[in-house]
Amino acid sequence: MPLLSRKGILAIAAVIDVAVNSRGQPVSAKALAGRHGLPSRHLEPVLQALVHEGILRGVRGPHGGYELNRERRKITADDILRAAGTVDDAGNPQLPGSALVTKIVLPALAHAEKAFAAALGDINIEDLSRRAEGG
Repeated sequence: MPLLSRKGILAIAAVIDVAVNSRGQPVSAKALAGRHGLPSRHLEPVLQALVHEGILRGVRGPHGGYELNRERRKITADDILRAAGTVDDAGNPQLPGSALVTKIVLPALAHAEKAFAAALGDINIEDLSRRAEGG
């Protein structure tokens, strides 16, 4: 069972892609989607959430697109996943409000998520970009 959602993985990949491919000019959503084999409409809500959370900056105009809004070393995987978590998962049902879920399952998972978030906080885009660039 994967620990990360599809949109979380896409968000991390998109930020790395922007970090590696921007080279002084914004990366278009179309180019991002093309490199990841997706229709732009699947990636756009994730990109907008990343802009809303200050990870990416949207640039308008004919040569617009997305660029990093912070230094690469100051963007962590945890930051990105939190931003991606603000995107609605259409069609996902709400969790049941049973006592078992609220008193046992959710607190146990919250503890695990805290440890996972701490580990994700140690992963930054600078390191991942260097790997993507072959360095």
